[in-house]
Amino acid sequence: MKIQQISPDIIDTYLVGVGPGSWPYWNSPDGAYVTYVSADDKAIGAVPMFTLYQMGSIDSSLSMINDATFMTTYWAQAKLMYQRIGETGQPTLVNLEPDFWGFVQAKATGGDPTKLPARVSMVPECAGQPDNAAGIAGCLLTLGRTYAPKAKMGFPPSFWGQSATSVGNFMAKVGADKADFIVGQTSDRDAGCFEVASPVAECAGRGAGPFYWDESNATSPNFSESLAQWSTVRSLLGNLPILFWQTPMGVPSATPGGTPGHYRDNREHYMLTNPARYTAIGTFAIVFSAGGSTSATITTDGGQFARLLQVYLASPAPFPN
Repeated sequence: MKIQQISPDIIDTYLVGVGPGSWPYWNSPDGAYVTYVSADDKAIGAVPMFTLYQMGSIDSSLSMINDATFMTTYWAQAKLMYQRIGETGQPTLVNLEPDFWGFVQAKATGGDPTKLPARVSMVPECAGQPDNAAGIAGCLLTLGRTYAPKAKMGFPPSFWGQSATSVGNFMAKVGADKADFIVGQTSDRDAGCFEVASPVAECAGRGAGPFYWDESNATSPNFSESLAQWSTVRSLLGNLPILFWQTPMGVPSATPGGTPGHYRDNREHYMLTNPARYTAIGTFAIVFSAGGSTSATITTDGGQFARLLQVYLASPAPFPN
């Protein structure tokens, strides 16, 4: 970033796993990884963002959320994250458990998170929260408000074939409207990675497509469709502001596919050249990142991100009052 003179406003970092080998043990003392990352982000002038992905260590049955041993460790680590964030004294963004809420919607009876048992009230600070999946969301917010008062927290809805109305209503039952923002998941890979004849493992099994979005918004999938979906979700979640996350960094091309590090994609290009369309639906930030080891990055994009960022900064989109 320094070489390309990129000055980010936000830097996102994953916190992964529960128990031995998970993020609290990457540095000493426990949880110091948050401390070090926050200091590095501050040094470059960026706000730290942490994506808590502790639920990524459980399977789709979600049985572990009702297991006292697992959840004791889970909650201790979540509390530790917030304590370390609070100790920095820095404003910080927290993205709470990507994918997990999609699994909850699929697994809970009638798509109702209150019908899925979970261990929550065992946490002293969350004794008043219900022992179900909605209580998990409530406790994550309670711990954040208690130990990291400068942190802003958001939940990432997962569409997974559901309509925007269904997803928005489900997340309202989760209690996502009590958070500070909505995390709009853009995509976790460049479109071209799905288009090649034999996709690499991290892009396999995603269906027949199409995956490349139409910038003219005439054919599906396109950007107007995505904006309408997220506008609907937002209307059901108290009109919280939106942060788009995990936005792929590939370069536009008329030729489908590509090669590792150079798969085509046009979402970065469209979003940074049409920013007013995003602020118009309440978007306050877009986080760009490689979602996989073969995705495009600022070292393989031919300088696209650096150029587009400078163009955007020369004429930033207004944010509605």
